[in-house]
Amino acid sequence: MPTLQRRLAEFAAARDWQPYHTPKNLVSALSVEASELVEIFQWLTPDESARVMADTETAHRVTDEVADVLAYLLQLCEVLGIDALAALEAKIDRNERRFPAPERP
Repeated sequence: MPTLQRRLAEFAAARDWQPYHTPKNLVSALSVEASELVEIFQWLTPDESARVMADTETAHRVTDEVADVLAYLLQLCEVLGIDALAALEAKIDRNERRFPAPERP
């Protein structure tokens, strides 16, 4: 992840975009990109959504939107000084304590 964050930062720096990469703007962009991903699935049935990657054109769209969401999330983490993987691991730990798995017989 640090390599990808560095590439994203270098990409933005080469275009003088850093002044626009504020937490507010990055969260807004993240929301827009997530909405574009939702739009692809919006009217699909559960079965259709499970097969979405079978169609080459739709699979390409989904992949691009996932990449956009991840890019903005990584940029937001970079700006805020959040280690995304450490944050996720801590959240999983909290959820495991909060929602313990039922014991199996």
